[in-house]
Amino acid sequence: MFMSSRASRFVFAGACVAVLMLLVGALGSRYGLWPFLVGFYFLFAGILVALICAIWGIAALVFLRGKGRIEARAPFVYGTILSALVLAIMFVQFLDASRLPAIHDISTDSVDPPEFDRLIAVRGTTSNDLTYTDAERQQQAMAYPEIKTMRTRRDLSESFDRVLVVAKTLGWEIVNSDRRSGIVESTATTFWFGFKDDVVIRIREENGGTLIDLRSVSRVGMSDLGANAERIARFLAEFGR
Repeated sequence: MFMSSRASRFVFAGACVAVLMLLVGALGSRYGLWPFLVGFYFLFAGILVALICAIWGIAALVFLRGKGRIEARAPFVYGTILSALVLAIMFVQFLDASRLPAIHDISTDSVDPPEFDRLIAVRGTTSNDLTYTDAERQQQAMAYPEIKTMRTRRDLSESFDRVLVVAKTLGWEIVNSDRRSGIVESTATTFWFGFKDDVVIRIREENGGTLIDLRSVSRVGMSDLGANAERIARFLAEFGR
């Protein structure tokens, strides 16, 4: 039974189920079918199923090496490859998480980070705290030294308009745009799990040009896996085009 054709089909089907559990868990959270914590349960269950199928498939292929028809071993091969692919993708994610600091608040100005206004009420009391600590400042400087204030020769009005255009181009939801205070607040929603990260952009005049500062903060989670720094870098690159 362990090495039968039925078992080979089970390994392949199990690998497909593992992939579906990852997709369903992430997209279900993304579209509000359940809380993100339930999505994580799907994720971990999918990893467990993939691990079982990978071990079973490898053991079967070793046992059946040189025995029987190639067609009989095909489901074991496909199931093992698919399971291994799932595990490899998850391993890379966990490896990245272990290398990056467990922070979720990134700012181009770590001394005087931009402050949120209207988004404070939107975030509510259950979201991550908005206090930018010395520990976060030090960890950000070590992990993301390239995240810095952008200086541009555009005037204040032109820069403000450009900020709005870039934010919309990147798919962020504009919540507040105040020319008088030079503040733009927006929310970025991740494709997987639908995590919401809030971004405040500050535009200030300096010597005929402007200073552009961004702060991106995750609503939930200890580590953002580098998402906030990547978001800021992508915005600055787009702004400078």
